[in-house]
Amino acid sequence: MATKLELVPATAAKRLGAAVLDWLPPFAVLVIAFAVGFAGVTRSQSGGFIVYDTSSLVLFGSIGAGIALVYAFVIMGLEGRSGATLGNRVMGIRSADSDGFAPGAGPVFVRGIITGAGVFLALIAAILVVIFRWFDAAMIILGPLALVAVAWAVLVVISNSWDRNNKLRGWHDSAAKTLVFDIKAGRNPVATGGIQGPYTFAPLDLPPVQKVASPVAGARPAPSVINAQAPVDGGNWAPPQAAPAAGGQASGQVPPATSTAAHAPAAAAPAQAFQPPIAQTQVQQPQQFAPQPPQQAVQPPAQPQNAPHPDDDLDRTQMRGGGVAPAPVAVLRIRLDDGRDFQLDRSVLIGRNPVAQGGEQNAMTLAVADPGRSISKTHLHLLTDGAGVWVTDRNSTNGSAVSMPDGTRTPLQAGVPLFVMPGSTVHFGDRHFIVGQA
Repeated sequence: MATKLELVPATAAKRLGAAVLDWLPPFAVLVIAFAVGFAGVTRSQSGGFIVYDTSSLVLFGSIGAGIALVYAFVIMGLEGRSGATLGNRVMGIRSADSDGFAPGAGPVFVRGIITGAGVFLALIAAILVVIFRWFDAAMIILGPLALVAVAWAVLVVISNSWDRNNKLRGWHDSAAKTLVFDIKAGRNPVATGGIQGPYTFAPLDLPPVQKVASPVAGARPAPSVINAQAPVDGGNWAPPQAAPAAGGQASGQVPPATSTAAHAPAAAAPAQAFQPPIAQTQVQQPQQFAPQPPQQAVQPPAQPQNAPHPDDDLDRTQMRGGGVAPAPVAVLRIRLDDGRDFQLDRSVLIGRNPVAQGGEQNAMTLAVADPGRSISKTHLHLLTDGAGVWVTDRNSTNGSAVSMPDGTRTPLQAGVPLFVMPGSTVHFGDRHFIVGQA
């Protein structure tokens, strides 16, 4: 497949060869059956009238027509599902729809009606001969019609020779919107992803979990209890002579207790680079007062002119900042086997013509072409949670299954959601899609 990436239209000669191999057997059966039936017709004269015995014609004609009809349905079914018939396989060609996939029963039936129009005309003439008993002129009527039927079929099969678009389509192809490709000279689109060809869809890994400072953004951790009554240095401490310090120490800076500069106003203290022994913990120094007479009550220190730091009034750690950005959520996508790619940003209904039920008005509907009718009208329901997809089979006729990345295949139970991780393949009817990450 890697060396045959181009699509090559089938030539008229290969089309004709495949048609002859496909339709020569039933045509021969019809001719032989009607010939034997006509040969067995006898006539006799009774009461001045000629009486024809057509029992052999009815018998053999019915057998021949039945065999040809069964053969036609079988061959059209095979071509509709795979684009291959006996003649197509021998000549190395495949018929497909306009997207390069199996054409389906409907387009194949249209092709057959147009190609075999002359044969149907000959059959109608044979029935009229039997009804009106034109047995003496049967060969004169049916012989030319059979030749016309053959000539018309050949003309339709090779009509792509007159197609101006690179001899791509014949008359029956244009009516049925089908294409025919030479898979010996090029790629087989039916088995390799259609017109667009094979694709690679490697799902990416989910993003790593980011560590945060707190389980809840903006939450405060448990306070650190510190004995504020104990003196910093009980042996050398003496009350200052100056007025009480305004506002306390700056956040995160704890000067030595023996320094007199510790009791100076905060505005006059030079900035110092200091790392506290406990991370993110700020300790408030005990407030200092000038000596007062014993008879007077202790007055609280005067309020500073400048507003204190928010942490100076607390005896516990306070977490600040703009909060922690939420971890990015993985965006999941699905890629259908026809090459279409969709992002899963909400619930999705998949089927031939999906219809939302109660409570699913906001669900996206994704219609998938299926000429073979292997997919139900509403086949699957998809719901993503960021880490994967919950897939539910909606009581489909042909069922669904999931192939995990490790190769495990799990059938879906109707109405029971199954969690599908990226890299898995979901099969529904004759179609499938792959779950991946954008």
